[in-house]
Amino acid sequence: MNSPTMLNRRDFMKVAGTAGAGLIIGFYLPSLQRFNPEGPSLDEPFSPNAWLRIDRTGTVTVTVAKSEMGQGVVTALPMILAEELDVDWSSVRFEQAEPDKKYGSMGTGGSASVRTAWQTLRNAGATARAMLITAAARMWGVDPSTCTTSTGTVRHAQSGRSISYGDLVPKASDVVLTDKVPLKDPKEFRIIGTKTRRLDSPLKVDGSAKFGIDVRVPGMMYATVVRCPVFGGKATSVDASKAQAIPGVKKVVTIDTGVAVIADSTWAAFQGRDALSVVWDEGRDAGVTSESIAQTLSQAALGSGAVAVEIGDALGVLVRAKNKIEAVYEAPFLAHATMEPMNCTADVRTNSCELWVPTQSPQEAQKTAAELLGIDAAKVRVHTTFLGGGFGRRSETDFVTDAVLCSKAVGAPVKMTWTREEDMQHDKYRPVSRHHLTGAIGTNGSLEVLTHKVVAPSIGDSRRPGSLKDGLDRGAVEGTVDLPYAIANLRVEYVLARTPVPIGAWRSVYPSQNVFALECFIDELAESAGKDPYQFRLALTAQSPRAQQVLRLAAEKAGWERPLPKGRYRGLACAPPAFFRSFVAHVVEISVSPQHTVRVHRVVSAVDCGVAVNPDTIEAQIEGGIVYGLSAALKGEITIDKGRVRQSNFDDYPVLTMDEMPEIEVHIVPSSEPPTGTGEPGLPPIAPAVANAVYAATGRRVRRLPIRLQA
Repeated sequence: MNSPTMLNRRDFMKVAGTAGAGLIIGFYLPSLQRFNPEGPSLDEPFSPNAWLRIDRTGTVTVTVAKSEMGQGVVTALPMILAEELDVDWSSVRFEQAEPDKKYGSMGTGGSASVRTAWQTLRNAGATARAMLITAAARMWGVDPSTCTTSTGTVRHAQSGRSISYGDLVPKASDVVLTDKVPLKDPKEFRIIGTKTRRLDSPLKVDGSAKFGIDVRVPGMMYATVVRCPVFGGKATSVDASKAQAIPGVKKVVTIDTGVAVIADSTWAAFQGRDALSVVWDEGRDAGVTSESIAQTLSQAALGSGAVAVEIGDALGVLVRAKNKIEAVYEAPFLAHATMEPMNCTADVRTNSCELWVPTQSPQEAQKTAAELLGIDAAKVRVHTTFLGGGFGRRSETDFVTDAVLCSKAVGAPVKMTWTREEDMQHDKYRPVSRHHLTGAIGTNGSLEVLTHKVVAPSIGDSRRPGSLKDGLDRGAVEGTVDLPYAIANLRVEYVLARTPVPIGAWRSVYPSQNVFALECFIDELAESAGKDPYQFRLALTAQSPRAQQVLRLAAEKAGWERPLPKGRYRGLACAPPAFFRSFVAHVVEISVSPQHTVRVHRVVSAVDCGVAVNPDTIEAQIEGGIVYGLSAALKGEITIDKGRVRQSNFDDYPVLTMDEMPEIEVHIVPSSEPPTGTGEPGLPPIAPAVANAVYAATGRRVRRLPIRLQA
């Protein structure tokens, strides 16, 4: 809490009892301020903790402290709590949390929402259920251990009595728990593990769902911002006469991030933007090109890097190795290309601010606005809307800055929306990278040694310059240091290569490129060993049962060892658990046309993500990762010329279309392990699986993305 709160003994014991049930830091009660020392009123809901509210009708409202960007978090998280609370799913609703320390970190990313909330929400539901049971037992004068619950009702079998949770609301708030509350045996789960319809789907079907771009505020104006096309450039002069002649344009103002056009509609703001005449100081990076950046990485690769992992004597073994192979892989910058362009609505007032924003980081949005305005963060209220695509892009706050500065400039609420072109050309791009791999096969055909040098800009360093310890960005080597493969001699290095191109987290972040290089090279090593790529990986994963299980399942369901029709070819790849902690394997089936076009016909995926909370959204997220990854693998590339991005829209930065979609099968490995991520781990193995299939089809190795075959 931001200030001390006085608690009577009953309230203090309630907090202590809840904490004793194993709830996380920040799990104090937002409802404490409403508590009446004389007891709760009949109209007050039962609010035993920060995540849960039950009203007199029995409606259960679960507060969701993560952002919904299509991954199903507003369904999965309530499912966890509802399971332990033992309620009828039809009575469950969700409510989006506003930034508050009591929720801990509200950032959504790293496929971590379900994983990090699992224990917390189970405890929250179980504790509330125990309080309801105790309240009913007191009413009946029976031992709580003789009572049970079922779909929102407490029952006492011996007397035949029952009472709904709603009817217990006035009594349950008085209950004090002193013992740790046991959790359900997973064998008793009724909600978790079932394909459950998403709570947000009806809102999105009937149009009542509010995305950032849908926000309307009384007295609101509309804005867009134009930036220097060269990274780091600044406006030196602005001729706004033609822009101000556009009907609806109210003001043109230079702000810290560029030139803002403020109007009475988004369309008028866009027209005014196009009519602006701006002279830019393009700065020192106006000569940067994709070719010069590639040369920067190539030169950086010549030096030694920071050692991320060292197992055995990799360098010594390589010196003595007789069957040594080497390869260099490259991956380009990529844009996020979210369907909903960057936008934010801000209402800056005297000593306060209110934001309506599709953000993955509401607390960072709050902090950004507070720092810009020089006010306390508590004075900034943030309403997190639905997100029309996140993929890491909306963990940034540059678009929040634009909206706050525009609102401050005109003294009114402003909805700021980027054009698609601005969005494409001023993204926080997935970093470019270069990978030098060397390996050797022993006399028995096994992998004897592997080295992997990752050369790439650092997202961590770009956000916090000078923060790297001993030159190592551990995030930049994700997917190379946590391998499911048993390799006796392994060395991974990281070399920092700086470029002027702004970078940020892109779906699955560095594993999206590291796994491409690694898994393609594993196929090269398998060929050098004279072994089938699947069998080669089976041997390497002998000490990782979970990795081996997904590999076996994907191969079995894809019919790896069965012949394919003429003109069809297979490839496979695995993904190490990395930061999302799940195991995934893909087998793809492709063809290559006479015009050298690669067509992916089928993808068979196996995933071990621990307990499958909602299999429906797990399948959807693996499918989504595959589609996003295929677009990147087959088409995606951001190129730089004269310090600016060449691509501007989907005509020159295309994505996979419906008619190009492969058939996708997702097979979930049953597991009793705690749940792990699914939003990102489906992406890294898709590019190498396709590249490996291309080699099977053409005999040509793909060592650079996107996959483009020359005649």
